[in-house]
Amino acid sequence: MFPIFSTNTEELQSEFHNPEWLEKAIIYEIYPQSFYDTNGDGIGDLPGVIAKLDYVKSLGANVIWLNPCFESPFGDAGYDVADFYKVAPRYGTNEDLRRLFEKAKKRGIRVVLDLVAGHTSVECEWFKQSAKHERNKYSDWYIWTTDLFNWRRSGSHHHFIAGMSERMGGYLPNFFPFQPALNYGCANPDPDQPWQQAVDAPGPKAVRAELRKIIKFWLDMGASGFRVDMAASLVKEDPGSRATIQLWREIRAWLDQDYPEAVLISEWGRPDRALKAGFHIDFYLGFGGGGVTSLFRKQYGMMGMGGGGFSFFDAEGLGNIMEFVNEYQMRYEATRKAGYICMFSGNHDVVPRLGQGRTFRDLKLAFVFLLTMPGVPKIYYGDEIGMVGIPGLPSKEGGYMRTQVRTPMQWSHEQNAGFSTADAQQLYLPVEAELDSRTVTDQEQDPESLLNLIRTLTQIRLAHPALGNRSEYEVVYAKPGRYPFAFLRHAGDERMVVVINPADRPVEVDLPANALSTTQQIPDTIWGVEGGLTRTEEGWKIVLPGVSAGIYQI
Repeated sequence: MFPIFSTNTEELQSEFHNPEWLEKAIIYEIYPQSFYDTNGDGIGDLPGVIAKLDYVKSLGANVIWLNPCFESPFGDAGYDVADFYKVAPRYGTNEDLRRLFEKAKKRGIRVVLDLVAGHTSVECEWFKQSAKHERNKYSDWYIWTTDLFNWRRSGSHHHFIAGMSERMGGYLPNFFPFQPALNYGCANPDPDQPWQQAVDAPGPKAVRAELRKIIKFWLDMGASGFRVDMAASLVKEDPGSRATIQLWREIRAWLDQDYPEAVLISEWGRPDRALKAGFHIDFYLGFGGGGVTSLFRKQYGMMGMGGGGFSFFDAEGLGNIMEFVNEYQMRYEATRKAGYICMFSGNHDVVPRLGQGRTFRDLKLAFVFLLTMPGVPKIYYGDEIGMVGIPGLPSKEGGYMRTQVRTPMQWSHEQNAGFSTADAQQLYLPVEAELDSRTVTDQEQDPESLLNLIRTLTQIRLAHPALGNRSEYEVVYAKPGRYPFAFLRHAGDERMVVVINPADRPVEVDLPANALSTTQQIPDTIWGVEGGLTRTEEGWKIVLPGVSAGIYQI
């Protein structure tokens, strides 16, 4: 397994244009089939997203990441695309998506679409044509063996799907068997493997050209960019992702010239590679490393399939912040001048939800952290009200264990939590049985709610340059197995200290005078525990009750 970050600590410099709006970007991810249903069929739709734009704006979010909304047989919840140029009828029409772009823009919100660049559905017309025996335009748009057994004789590690077409040989899937990989070529074609084509072969070149057409089509309609699914999966036999990086760099150079305000966000989990490839933002994923998992989900492990130990943001106070600090510091130092790392509360793939096993008090501290760290923060729909999902659901549209985090948004205590007027058995997924106060209506009426805290925190972030997405970050206090965690953010003359104690016990820490060099004698409390950070004759002192935090200007 390759290391999660480059061992070369030389800082990447951005070679591309970064839109200024990214400095204040806050992303809200919407899983459209579970957000809001306006036509009573039990499935969320684009008019439902439009109807809730004022709510999204109230969160302080100014970017929507919309999970796949294109024509699909929905074997993988829309990540198996049949037509990249057409909105799936269950969500609405292309005109509905155009209206979403326009109405969001009027509210200062940009909409980023989910782009599945590496594969299609077997129902895609491109694949149907490629699967034919006769040679045609699409024959080399996918990766096919030349007969049923040749890849086995050559010892290939790939698993091809055969027996589903009249064409000789089998096709290479990118994820599920019904998701055939598009052919972007192989970085190092093996002459003993006739199915491996060079990246500059006619088929791969045609696929790259089509990818640009798709991007241009939606940008011209009003999209502000794309989150790219499995962004590293394009070129095969590509050690170090070098050819894939070059492919994306060419696309980024074209975007900077023709669409300089458009953004590319990668599902890569390797910011040292993704940002070098030209992506503006890479998600801080747990692929190959435990730093992000150690914050919130260590006991569950990757994809909720079993882990061990305690997360730092558990009230038991048995976590180890250094598991995060050491890994994140290397990522941050290597990439901070090239683009952004996205810190997120969760997504449609991350199990369990942030709210599972946590009180609202616990969740408030998690969001203090997420909304004061550098990079671009992202909130997964429902996390702002503490949704927990429904563990143990049967798999829906390829979700498997991920299905539990994709349940309907909880707007109110009305029918189906205000998500849909359909009969309960018609819903895309069931609603949580015990809503308690985990609804938007409940929390909007409570000034001390998690929802209203998040609104306060996004306002603080946007109002203070020191908390900006690109502003500097330094660790002030972090010790193995100890609490709290304290860090400094600064930009220009503004300096902000964030101190967080998720443990359910008070903490007291003395810091030397040089820990925070400033002439200000009394820190200003921007939010949280008054007097949690003070000056002393010897230096500084942190004093926080259990499960508390503070944001201080010094």
